[in-house]
Amino acid sequence: MQTVKMVITGPFSSGKTEFIKTISEIDVVSTERSITPDSVESQEKSETTVAMDFGRITVDNDLVLYLFGTPGQRRFDFMWEILAEGMLGFVVMVDSSKPETFREARSILETFRAYAPTPYVVAANKQDHADAWKPEDLRIALRIEDENVKLLPCIATDIEYVREVLLELLYSILEEMDSN
Repeated sequence: MQTVKMVITGPFSSGKTEFIKTISEIDVVSTERSITPDSVESQEKSETTVAMDFGRITVDNDLVLYLFGTPGQRRFDFMWEILAEGMLGFVVMVDSSKPETFREARSILETFRAYAPTPYVVAANKQDHADAWKPEDLRIALRIEDENVKLLPCIATDIEYVREVLLELLYSILEEMDSN
């Protein structure tokens, strides 16, 4: 059986945990902790990932995907390199309704590209929000000039979107394996 390690990364509150929970066939192993009521982050959500999320998907008898979600807050970024080890590809989640997080998303993308030269896709999450940027506008904002990099619309709570993002990444990984 072949296993493929994929990392799901992105800024705080971009939808990484929901993305994994939506598609995982097992209960997601999560290291979420409460956010203190006086922190800026607590105004958006009550918990944050401090180490990782882990989910699994069996594609068929020969292929299993392991999904590792990273913490989004910089104070936990020491986990990023650990989680990136052995990854065959990664997804950068971006909250497309929050332009103030785009610079952080770009920085995270560059960090993960530096860890390993693996395929990646960018998921423009929260496309169901009225103020969400279109993927093509997000591509410009994130300065992704390489047209081969897939920037896909996503709604992390909708299994069809999540499946499409993971399939696109898997195709890129398999393509790269075939060319080596």
